[in-house]
Amino acid sequence: MFAKFFIDRPIFAWVIALIILLGGVLALRGLPVTQYPSVAPPALSISITYPGASAQVVEETAVALLEQEMSGIDNLLYMESSAELGGGSITLTFQTGTNLDLASVEAQNRVKRVEARLPDEVRRLGITVNKSARNYVMFVSLVSPDKSMSDVALGSYAAASVLDSLKRVPGVGEALMFGTEYSMRLWLKPDRLQAYGLSPVDVSRAVSAQNTQLAVGELGQLPAPAGQETSAAIVVHSRLSSVEEFGNILVRTNADGSALRVKDVARVELGAQDYTRSARLDGQPTAAIAIRLSPGANALQTVAAVRARMAELAQFFPKGVSWLVPYDTSEFIDISIKEVLKSLAEALALVVLVMYVFLGNLRATLIPAIVIPVALVGALVGLYLLGYSINVLTLFAMVLAIGIVVDDAIVVVENVERIMATEGLPPREATRKAMEQIIGAIIAITLVLSAVFIPMAFFSGSTGAIYRQFAVTLVLTMAFSALMALTLTP
Repeated sequence: MFAKFFIDRPIFAWVIALIILLGGVLALRGLPVTQYPSVAPPALSISITYPGASAQVVEETAVALLEQEMSGIDNLLYMESSAELGGGSITLTFQTGTNLDLASVEAQNRVKRVEARLPDEVRRLGITVNKSARNYVMFVSLVSPDKSMSDVALGSYAAASVLDSLKRVPGVGEALMFGTEYSMRLWLKPDRLQAYGLSPVDVSRAVSAQNTQLAVGELGQLPAPAGQETSAAIVVHSRLSSVEEFGNILVRTNADGSALRVKDVARVELGAQDYTRSARLDGQPTAAIAIRLSPGANALQTVAAVRARMAELAQFFPKGVSWLVPYDTSEFIDISIKEVLKSLAEALALVVLVMYVFLGNLRATLIPAIVIPVALVGALVGLYLLGYSINVLTLFAMVLAIGIVVDDAIVVVENVERIMATEGLPPREATRKAMEQIIGAIIAITLVLSAVFIPMAFFSGSTGAIYRQFAVTLVLTMAFSALMALTLTP
């Protein structure tokens, strides 16, 4: 009855096939493209900045407190941390399938709970919680071909005009700066501090107290006397910006009117914010920005979007600054996928050729060949609904499936041709009789072939993560093949 319904309504069968094709094309636009399936479980990265602190201080005053607070977070598998001069990081690894959006909110709430016990410098600079892939997808470097700008100048421009713009590109999970920007440096002189009975903390307090932004109010603000018609905001010069201004900060004033300034106990200069990290390209200074993907992002589209954004920003670069991409993993992904697509096209041509050689009829060859694109594109709908990606393994599964998906259609065509030749029935009646005989065989073929691959979808660990998408793609393709054999082929 099922096959007879579509034999009498061929337009409806074509509509179903076209809907599957349309759904597959729409799913293709939303599927992420990667080289391999995501094997590693989802993870969050917590970054800590503590300028000037040693690794031991960072570990004892910040990392240890955050580790204690993160223990017991939902679906947490394990955590790992590291501390270095000036900062540290904690990586939280969750069970496969964990919603990173919810995990990120929970992690940020726990950071807020422990924030009051952290050092002032850590709280002031902030603790960031990022969700991104662990590997870098590309590096973008700013260089000065004429060597008119130093690495610090390039880093300052990248931090001010490029970094934030790249972070807003769709698909970018994290953009990290490999370089440094300008900062006011106070190089303290220990002998001078000892002579005046001062400590570095005294100088730091003086700088913090006198380098502030103050809101001093407004003249003529309400309540005002009668007849007051004008008002004006009071603007004061509070934030310091030059070497001279920082050098003139008062560290101590004496009763006799004399004063001790920062320049008396330190050398003040406009230098680099961080001397522990630098980037070189072909031996020349550069400011590099490392790009990490957000979970589920399309690597090819993200890299293309980053390149397009850099092309826009390059129009406003200062003279003597250019950009290039010294490292781009999307090229390997693109080459791998192109090679698999080439194999896909070759397999399709070979299957059609073999069918023509053995069936000896162009019409009998064309009918099973129509099933191939419908089944392959229909599998994309299933991949999209399951949250999978287009990668080398899923495409390889489609290559193998090409020779399998035509089996059901060939069984239908051969049985119809046999009945027409032996019993002399017209095509419609021969098709009805043929489908009554083989509908059970078509379903059995699909179930038996699926039973071969379905167990791979239930493997655990990294093996399961690698082969699950491969197995599911094959099963989906064969299922759509059976559907077409029962609807469109007859």
